[in-house]
Amino acid sequence: MNDSKISVRYSRAIFQSALEKKILDKVYQNMIFISEICKMKETKEFLHSPIIVPSKKEDIFHKMLGGNVEKIILSLIDLIVKNGRESFLPAIARVFIHETKKYKGITESVLTTAVKVDDNVRKQITDLISEVFKTKVELKESIDPEIIGGFILQIDDNYIDASIKNKLRKIKKELIGSVITPR
Repeated sequence: MNDSKISVRYSRAIFQSALEKKILDKVYQNMIFISEICKMKETKEFLHSPIIVPSKKEDIFHKMLGGNVEKIILSLIDLIVKNGRESFLPAIARVFIHETKKYKGITESVLTTAVKVDDNVRKQITDLISEVFKTKVELKESIDPEIIGGFILQIDDNYIDASIKNKLRKIKKELIGSVITPR
């Protein structure tokens, strides 16, 4: 079974369970917390370590997360450790977060600009996306000076590249593609 199927199956199971128990918001916050913990170098090493026995991993998880997460999360962790799938925990959390946002009608969008965007422009972009896609918007910003100017906007699978870098690339391609004949 490939990695994505494993992550999707576990995350959907926990999503359905949290929905049935009416604790989706709490589990969502727990998964964000777990996602952040999994980004730490030490946690990555711990998750992938073949030396640490499963019972010890369960113990460490319980001590690390203990009273900070719902019992359903600890049960999930026990199950994935028992099945030797703890290395999938970051992906399970990521898929769960994505599914929850989708369920709540929130669209993740990424705006990449060369410089920081002011609040007015950010609000205009958020309002426009909300109106066009009929959804709530969670706008993440990224600054990349290499795009020179303009912006790159990604909304789900839609991608708009209105950067100066992209326009210069197109001009260069046209110039190289055209044959210049002497007069």
